[in-house]
Amino acid sequence: MEVSRGLKGVTAVKTSISDIDGEEGALQYRTTGLAECMKHSFEKVSHYIWENEWREQKISFEENRFLSNSVKTMIQTLAADQSLIATIRSAVSMVDISVDEWPVSRKTAERLTAVMPSIVACAYRAKQDKLFVEPRTDLGHVENFLYMINGQMPSEEQTAALESYMIATMEHGLNASTFTSRVVISTQSDAYSAAAAAIGALKGPLHGGAPTGVMAYLDKVNKSSVATVIDEKLQNGEKIMGFGHRVYNTTDPRATALKEQLLQISPRPAWVDRAVMIEEETVEHLNQRKPGRKLYANVEFYAAALMKAIGIPAELFTPIFCCSRMVGWTAHMMEQSRNNVIFRPNAKYVGDQ
Repeated sequence: MEVSRGLKGVTAVKTSISDIDGEEGALQYRTTGLAECMKHSFEKVSHYIWENEWREQKISFEENRFLSNSVKTMIQTLAADQSLIATIRSAVSMVDISVDEWPVSRKTAERLTAVMPSIVACAYRAKQDKLFVEPRTDLGHVENFLYMINGQMPSEEQTAALESYMIATMEHGLNASTFTSRVVISTQSDAYSAAAAAIGALKGPLHGGAPTGVMAYLDKVNKSSVATVIDEKLQNGEKIMGFGHRVYNTTDPRATALKEQLLQISPRPAWVDRAVMIEEETVEHLNQRKPGRKLYANVEFYAAALMKAIGIPAELFTPIFCCSRMVGWTAHMMEQSRNNVIFRPNAKYVGDQ
């Protein structure tokens, strides 16, 4: 019996939700390339991922944004003692405790996607000892999210930048958190339990926490040099956050898309050009130190830079990722529940080690 650690190279499901070409550095949602998808709104791309049709349909995000008083109170209580992402994970499981459906419905997908920014904003502001800003129904999904976080209307540039990030990270195949959501749903559990489990998987620094690691890397490089920091990290067996990907053997197409968005910001902060230079130097140095490994910038590198440019604090990087990836998670929940087989892989017994 051969064992594939981390299930690397193992095909576990058939899906029509997205396709990744690791050699060419291409990503498509359904049958549409990422670059084309990013020309549309968050709401429209969500509908496309869920239903496989481009349609100007009013998605019921607005009516699904609101939190009950009991959930808001629970978030405020949890925020005092738990980390931000742990508070969010716990709150998701309490949003609609009475919902227990099979198969997972589009209505539930909308509710989870619409309510996530409210949960994140409520938890973030509670950690800052600030009052929760109630959602508005006259704003788009991303604009309303920024409004709830900051308590003031965002600029068009801030909204466009965050929307580009959230569309670029909506869905990405059978990554750790998406696989987790499908495993939970395969037991005929509910979507809220699956979403909470997915957030638990995303909480790990090797998955959703990577953009925060990128900021730490940029800070170190700015105090030293790319070569010095990389050599030190490699000697200590540490990863260079923001570079390399399990699937892509070239530049991550999401990184390319976010880099283009970052360079459109005007006036452009001086450190942006420095970040681009660091990317180029890092790729060059990694290719010298690890020839043949094909280590290029991944989505986390430019996600971190883009969110810093629009004033998003580092502690919100992973929670915002949860908000965008909820579209992909729920799409996979629906797909799994419509053609379900419970996941039950084998384990090879090796005795005392």
